[in-house]
Amino acid sequence: MRGLAPYWIDPRDTSLRFPDVNLALTEPDGLLAIGGDLSAERLVAAYRRGIFPWYNAGQPILWWAPDPRMVLFPDRLKVSRSLGKTLRKQTFSVTLDTAFAEVIEACSAPRRQPGKKDAEPGTWITQEMKLAYQRLHQLGLAHSVESWSQGELVGGLYGVALGRVFFGESMFTRQTDASKVAFVTLVQQLARWDFAVIDCQIYSQHLESLGAENISRKVFCDLLDRHCEQTAPPTPWRFDAPPHPA
Repeated sequence: MRGLAPYWIDPRDTSLRFPDVNLALTEPDGLLAIGGDLSAERLVAAYRRGIFPWYNAGQPILWWAPDPRMVLFPDRLKVSRSLGKTLRKQTFSVTLDTAFAEVIEACSAPRRQPGKKDAEPGTWITQEMKLAYQRLHQLGLAHSVESWSQGELVGGLYGVALGRVFFGESMFTRQTDASKVAFVTLVQQLARWDFAVIDCQIYSQHLESLGAENISRKVFCDLLDRHCEQTAPPTPWRFDAPPHPA
């Protein structure tokens, strides 16, 4: 790993080393390294350092550590009046770790945007990424949250947990508010487990509306140093108490 960012990681390098996140580019924001692999060991090493993979089909693996970083502190969750009404009506039933493969498959599917006739191409979640995160799920490190309506999977999300930090990866919805209900229910459970922070990676209005905020990369990495080594909840994840309205 020599020269200027983005740094090259030889896939044959088993040391799991990454460059210092402070060496990441500012344009595009956070691009740090190229190459390597998606082994469970390398992914854990990356998340522990505040780095995540994000790339499109046909590209090499790209590793990112943006600054600022969008996060949600569980005790700062915001629930709008309309979303609170949906939660109180218990429109959806929500589960943990019961359909991981189905959730990541749904997250990777083409999506139709409002006002557009045709769906957009599939997301960055390639077959290689699916297999990598399914392996993390088998190891008890990646988790899914599912929203169900009349027995049908209609929304959800998945991410990685290290200690008392949850790294959100992607979500999908097939019915209005289905993914938001899954997210809010997850945040409630993570708060009961004393999770310190939820990584949302990069800014979006959707996440900001739920209480997420930008913090500096340094503050984020300091949080990882304090909380990633804490004892994690037992797997598979289950609710300590029935999901309750916000």
